[in-house]
Amino acid sequence: MSPAVDATPAPPSRRAAILTGGGILTAWASSARAACSVGPAPHTKGPAVFMDYDQIELDAAYDQSAYAPNMPQLLQRWASNSDTARKRLGAPRRFVYGKSAIEALDVYATKLPNAPICIVIHGGAWRAMKAADMGFVAELFVRAGAHCVVPDFAAVQDVGGSLMPMAEQVRRAIAWVRANAKRFGGNPERMYVAGQSSGGHLAAVALTTDWVKDFGLPADTLKGGFCISGLYDLAPVRLSQRSAYIAFDDAMVEALSPIRHLDKLRAPLLVAYGTDETPEFQRQARDFAAAVQAAGKPVETIVAPHYGHFDLPETLMSPYSLLGAAVLKAMRL
Repeated sequence: MSPAVDATPAPPSRRAAILTGGGILTAWASSARAACSVGPAPHTKGPAVFMDYDQIELDAAYDQSAYAPNMPQLLQRWASNSDTARKRLGAPRRFVYGKSAIEALDVYATKLPNAPICIVIHGGAWRAMKAADMGFVAELFVRAGAHCVVPDFAAVQDVGGSLMPMAEQVRRAIAWVRANAKRFGGNPERMYVAGQSSGGHLAAVALTTDWVKDFGLPADTLKGGFCISGLYDLAPVRLSQRSAYIAFDDAMVEALSPIRHLDKLRAPLLVAYGTDETPEFQRQARDFAAAVQAAGKPVETIVAPHYGHFDLPETLMSPYSLLGAAVLKAMRL
């Protein structure tokens, strides 16, 4: 039997990189990327299910693991970075915003009085993660003079496969923060919401909520929104493998597709995505931003070259990084 061969291309020597003006490094990076399995598995093209996607392609387009083979490594890094942030900031204060056990939120408080608030909605495909997993973004806000609030809410598998309960929990958490902001030194007139992945979807749902009708709050309860790598139209998601654990129906798709409710949007938006994300996450972001612009409402699109779904949020860890700088500018910090 022939010995196993390591197919990973060897990195160039420093001398070779200098002699070629760095071109060899680009070629090495390209070949290393080609060696990774990215995208749907090889298959015979089937009938179109949505746009030009067959079922296998559409499933992969809504499956981060198909386009991010380093997903486990990056999520482990999120966890360790969150632990490190808490060591520097101290443990967050924990407040209850509802009656069920999951309905509580973490407050990473800044020392400045009457400070603005960013409410960060965690992702996890609507079925995983928790508030503690997003601790790594808190230090950006706290050091800049803002509070960072991260709510917990139910996973979809724990509420009968419906996304409606978690959307309602996120809305109630935001309403609680407005009513109780002064308990931790927050300014209820300067509240923002951010979210990534399924959290980006839920943040967009919050931004297109009728706060006057549903909660008796001002229409501009949220002064800005940061939607990172989110989903804004559930119709194609319903056709994907995610329907195996989400009980989609027409009412849910209509109610929780933010792109269909832009008449309720009252806050400027920042919509961000990376060029190494799945094709559907990229398209959804582009279409959402274009629809907001067409509706005559303020929106900024950030396209992050060479960033994927799980490393783009890490740019919220520094005021000098892509998203960190943009968010602090939008919050006037």
